[in-house]
Amino acid sequence: MSSVFHRIPTLRLPVAVKGDGMYIIDRDGKRYIDGYAGGACVSCLGHSQESVVEAVRVQIGKMAFFHSAMFTSEPLEELASILTTDAPEGLSRVFFTNSGSEAVETAVMMARQYFVEIGQPQRKKIIGRRSSFHGANLTALGIGHQLLRRGPFEDMLADVFHISPCYEYRGRKENETVEQYGQRVADELEQAILGLGPNAVMAFIAETVTGTNNGATPPVPGYFKRVREICDKYSVLLILDEVFCGLGRTGTLHACEQDGVAPDFLTFAKGVAAGYQPIGATMVNERIYQAIVSGSGTFKGGYTYSGHATACAAGIAVQKVLRGPGFLEHVRTTGNLLSAGLSDRFGQHPHVGDIRGRGMLMTVELVEDRSTKSPFPASQRLSSKIYQNAQARGLITHALSGTIDGYVGDHVVICPPLIATGENIDTIVGLLGEAVDAAVLEVRSRVD
Repeated sequence: MSSVFHRIPTLRLPVAVKGDGMYIIDRDGKRYIDGYAGGACVSCLGHSQESVVEAVRVQIGKMAFFHSAMFTSEPLEELASILTTDAPEGLSRVFFTNSGSEAVETAVMMARQYFVEIGQPQRKKIIGRRSSFHGANLTALGIGHQLLRRGPFEDMLADVFHISPCYEYRGRKENETVEQYGQRVADELEQAILGLGPNAVMAFIAETVTGTNNGATPPVPGYFKRVREICDKYSVLLILDEVFCGLGRTGTLHACEQDGVAPDFLTFAKGVAAGYQPIGATMVNERIYQAIVSGSGTFKGGYTYSGHATACAAGIAVQKVLRGPGFLEHVRTTGNLLSAGLSDRFGQHPHVGDIRGRGMLMTVELVEDRSTKSPFPASQRLSSKIYQNAQARGLITHALSGTIDGYVGDHVVICPPLIATGENIDTIVGLLGEAVDAAVLEVRSRVD
């Protein structure tokens, strides 16, 4: 009997014992190809990158940890330098955390402290988007909009106003161009700012490319440029959450590069150390940093393990691979193969309504009826059946429900390690096709 309080205590989990490149091997010797980068889009370099393993060994041999409020360390300084060298314009400082949830919380705390420091303490309201996920601590749950997770904690969460997501498949009207749709949903931000009071709003937060809540949904062209204009007009800080989609996942180092915008805060985590050590980071605009330094002189947040030396050493090794010759070009190539493979396999599938994403972050959205886009009833638990069928076939993927409104809709997120080959992509797409067909057949047979 296990003494672990697992997230789903009734679920019997296989025991993972070894990682081998694109594969995880369980205690019984079964090999699973990783279509979800470590189970949460974390393991961007797979499961046996020797340069990272060696960097961790060396750092532990020197000094595993010391509190970063008392000493800085060489790995801490070097990793910050690497991350800021090619950061979006203005993002010149990095605060390290232990996770993406903490990175988001840190951005929110810094945004609030910034306005207090410059004499605008009335600015405290945050605007987020529906169908978003920003983490699992109370701050991040309140900012996000994952309804099933928020449920037990609603009375404890921050009062955040949520506007529409940029979700073209279900949001664009028949008479709208893609650009018109993007402008319309972006303009909801201005309406929300005016409704809440221009001098009361502190920040707007969004995932550049969404991760899990409604699948890998990229913004339409022009959406974030309009958002940036609105934020600048009303002196609202822009927080872009790239915990899921950042650091090479979309084919560029930062997803927002492809949208031509630079935020005031950029959060990331999963791609920093690729799961070899837990670490997250919040990149901060220089003017925000200077306001705090010239004001109280102390950021009021932080965590015991912020800037953990061993985690930073792992991060340095990972970032050197990501920034190495030809690596991002490889990601773009395999991303195109992934998109093409999914289109070939599911483009005419009677129960696939949309295939979307960017780079090596893709989603297949399931529907009961393609013509009406109507979803399968939540009671059918299609996502769960896809996950089970995939695992039985030796494929790690993530099928989720609540795509449309937090309760109904099903989608699958596909985000393999960035080291994947064309052969790996073919295997993942093939196994996923089998899993989807088997799950749909199971659901349809019960209905019939």
